This record gives sequence, C-alpha cells and structure tokens, in this order.
Amino acid sequence: MFVLSNFIIALAKVLEIILTLYMWIIIFRALISWVNPDPYNKIVILLYRVTEPVLSRVRRILPLRNMGIDISPIIVMLVILFLQYFLVESIIGLARRL
Repeated sequence: MFVLSNFIIALAKVLEIILTLYMWIIIFRALISWVNPDPYNKIVILLYRVTEPVLSRVRRILPLRNMGIDISPIIVMLVILFLQYFLVESIIGLARRL
C-alpha cells in the first residue's frame, strides 16, 4: 500500500510544481503588460497564449472590468495559492493515511 501512497504524493508534488510554474508565468505576463512589448516576440506570444484563456474567463466574471486596472492576474494567483495550500496538501494528507 505504501507504493500507492508514494505515487499519490508524487502526483501531488508534480501538481504543486505545475501550479507554481503557472503562477510565475502569470507574474511575467503581468510585468510585461507594464511595458510596450513587441507583439511579434515569440516569448510574448507564448505568454499570451498560455495565460489568456484563464485570464479572460476571470475578466468576464469580475464586475470591475472597465476600471482601467486588470486585477485578473491577482485573482488567478490567489486561486493558484488556494489550490496549492488546500488541494495539494489534502491529497498529500490523504496519501499518508493510506
């Protein structure tokens, strides 16, 4: 049974790494938005393609769309932190009980 427990813990750790990487991508996207990036730069294109599906959904939900400040990256980062502290830790705790 310890093999299954270790496998679930490893999956939770991989999920945590993926969430952390996505949070850093969101941070880089927010930092790039403060300057005038070249829209044809491959890194800028990658950042927009990876983050825009999530950020656009959050923007549709937010009631403060026309304020001039985009707080959707902050909301997404808070959701990622919640998932890291709640979901990943719950999965690890569940695996340790097996």
